[in-house]
Amino acid sequence: MAGSSFGVLFRVTTAGESHGPANVVIVDGVPAGLPLSEEDLLPDLKRRRPGQSKLTTQRQEEDQPEILSGVFDGRTTGTPIAVLFRNQDARSRDYGNLAELYRPGHADYSFDARFGFRDYRGGGRSSARETVARVAAGAIARKLLAQQGIRLLAFVRQVGDISAKVEDPTRLTLEQVEATPVRCPDLEAAARMAELIETVRKEKDSIGGIAELVITGVPAGWGEPVFDKLKADLAKALFSLPAVLGVEYGAGFQVATARGSENNDPFVNREGRIATEGNRHGGMLGGISTGMPLVLRCAVKPTSSLPREQATVNQKGEATTVQTFGRHDPCLLPRFIPMAEAMAAIVLADHGLRSLSARLST
Repeated sequence: MAGSSFGVLFRVTTAGESHGPANVVIVDGVPAGLPLSEEDLLPDLKRRRPGQSKLTTQRQEEDQPEILSGVFDGRTTGTPIAVLFRNQDARSRDYGNLAELYRPGHADYSFDARFGFRDYRGGGRSSARETVARVAAGAIARKLLAQQGIRLLAFVRQVGDISAKVEDPTRLTLEQVEATPVRCPDLEAAARMAELIETVRKEKDSIGGIAELVITGVPAGWGEPVFDKLKADLAKALFSLPAVLGVEYGAGFQVATARGSENNDPFVNREGRIATEGNRHGGMLGGISTGMPLVLRCAVKPTSSLPREQATVNQKGEATTVQTFGRHDPCLLPRFIPMAEAMAAIVLADHGLRSLSARLST
């Protein structure tokens, strides 16, 4: 399928379906000599895996990675890295009623319109199951970025109409984010979010929200000035994830009501380093990083698969109803967090390698 690869120098290709035998990712462009093992991939994979709490889908997948190539004696060889994930708990029988029905909010109809044929088991290729491969690639990218002091951390900013209070996201720790199953560092808000998610689950419904992503340590000068702006590639990466309907960075849509004199971040000399007083620009100007933290937010829609009856049509256009019997997240936000981090890491690893060819060394 076209469009299954992402990146230029650090390039990621995924393959697999929700209910196929396995998912696989090939990561090309990783420099030789990076220490890497299957254990290095597990922390992020465990944060993404299903069945981790009652707030997520109860599908049980161990998501144990098998590195097939590109690593020898614990280090990358500079050749393509292939990682395999075998599907172990697919229940295709739960989707037998969907072969000729179009689920509201899903890609069923659009897949038929494009290909004239689709794998209806759990959403096939468009299922979030595919993101296991991305998270593995992101873990490799994160290791590469960590050598340069770059840190990525996402958290749940909002679920429904419940918003977290986080004064300085750049100071958050992974432990604070992981302290609750919701992955919200505001414990009071997290408790209310969990209650809301449980309520909609019991009502056979779902709820959406907002994830915030903060990246520190990115040096000034990463990105391209026109089509491959760093902000554009980050937005494309995040929009490529299932259920993302909006991406903003910095002040985001608040700029629509601001004046230029209010919105501009004045440059200052901070202990011999050029910086800005504020960060309304979200760490990127002209599509190129400024050295300030990158700050992005994603609006994630409610899960489309619902166990309640919904109106729809079949492939003949005849009115009917549909009910989804599979196992699904009542709220996607908790498991979305490692996915967002992974896609951002892939973009930054790519632009970091590309920055090396931007000018002659001085």
